[in-house]
Amino acid sequence: MAEKTQANIGFEKQLWDAACVLWGHIPAAEYRKVIIGLIFIRYISNAFEKRYNELVAEGDGFEDDRDAYEEDNIFFVPPEARWSVIAAAAHTPEIGVIIDNAMRAIEEDNKKLKNVLPKNYANPDLDKKVLGDVVDIFTNMDMDDSEESQDLLGRTYEYCIAQFAEKEGAGGGEFYTPSSVVRTLVEVLKPFDNCRVYDPSCGSGGMFVQSAKFIAAHSGNRGSISVYGQEANPDTWKMAKINMAIRGIDADFGPYHADTFGNDLHPQLKADFILANPPFNYHPWGQENLKDDVRWKYGLPPSGNANYAWIQHMIHHLAPNGKIGLVLANGALSTQTSGEGEIRKKIIEADLVEGIVALPTQLFYSVTIPVTLWFISKNKKQTGKTVFIDARNLGHMIDRKHRDFTDEDIAKIADTFTAFQNGELEDVKGFCSVATLEDIQKQDYILTPGRYVGIEEQEDDGEPFEDKMNRLTSELSDLFAKSHELENEICESLKDIGYEF
Repeated sequence: MAEKTQANIGFEKQLWDAACVLWGHIPAAEYRKVIIGLIFIRYISNAFEKRYNELVAEGDGFEDDRDAYEEDNIFFVPPEARWSVIAAAAHTPEIGVIIDNAMRAIEEDNKKLKNVLPKNYANPDLDKKVLGDVVDIFTNMDMDDSEESQDLLGRTYEYCIAQFAEKEGAGGGEFYTPSSVVRTLVEVLKPFDNCRVYDPSCGSGGMFVQSAKFIAAHSGNRGSISVYGQEANPDTWKMAKINMAIRGIDADFGPYHADTFGNDLHPQLKADFILANPPFNYHPWGQENLKDDVRWKYGLPPSGNANYAWIQHMIHHLAPNGKIGLVLANGALSTQTSGEGEIRKKIIEADLVEGIVALPTQLFYSVTIPVTLWFISKNKKQTGKTVFIDARNLGHMIDRKHRDFTDEDIAKIADTFTAFQNGELEDVKGFCSVATLEDIQKQDYILTPGRYVGIEEQEDDGEPFEDKMNRLTSELSDLFAKSHELENEICESLKDIGYEF
């Protein structure tokens, strides 16, 4: 089993085993629904059973009292929906019906989940022996270390997207925002009690999970935030509702899934904090029908790229002292095409850009392009100034493909931002720099952090330059000679088997 960190979920192998068992038995579009539904019940049952056993051990007779679970923010699971019931019926012909009934019982018990949970397990096209084998895999899955603060459903969903896209040779257009990236956004923004938090492309709701956790960790009431979101993908919209329900977060995701640009479900909202990881370079986004939209205060975004449509949509929804933290592809920092450079210039001149953080690669499961965090604020504490942070050297590889931030990495970025806001930050060559509006103007309004922070100073090793160059060129000469030797050996070996090179 993989070691569980913020960059993975710890049971990827079992998830993939489950997918492989299903392979060839159901349409590809159904894989995620089957797996997500089982993960949901397995997850809430795991937390419920742990608390149930604690209450039994206490001996006060509260093990069937719903309040004893909800006060600890644990989802109360109806008896017929508990994993022990499902696991016991895994290899019976009725397993599909039992799982569907479990979903219905949960929806009946939680009205906000009505018509949200998957109920496709009794489908005659789903082989019940295969389904039973998948249930066995989930039964043996170790979820004891799963934290309620993790967006487990979102991570599982994203993992499936990445793996199935690779298997099917298709491009995965959706991706999950890693926990450490969301935590960085939240630690910089510092949402507070009784605030309005909004995500116009909310996915599975991970931004809200971490915001609530931050508030609770700072002696606030995690249930006191007002959550607003919107999501265009119907399956992901349902998952966001599930995610909020199991954490006791009251959220308004609109009455249905909808495209944020074409059908803004929260037109009057002015949010205190907006956190988002919108689809990178998204197109087409419907510009032809929205040319006179009130949201484009700084210019009409091009039809071929929605990056500046997302930015302006969020600015439009900001409260007078509101703050935005969002993830964007690096191209948005410097593009000059199709009027984007002029839009960026106007946003900068409006003194809205508070900070830019360049992230390292390989933080995401399925997206490898370089990305940046943007922090946009109304009524900035340091007017006329922007902080640039180059965090590309932070983080560590937790496996061959994935990088993760440590708590110290996140704190370093957040503390740097706080020092800037307090007027106490000193430039660190290669890591951070405070730039004025005039400095940014001199860079043609390009926001790439490397232009401002420069290159980290290298410590002098004491070796004279002439000596070092002689040593290095000698070593290079030796390597070239060795390369020629190997080349000759390969050619001789090819000759021996009848091939001339």
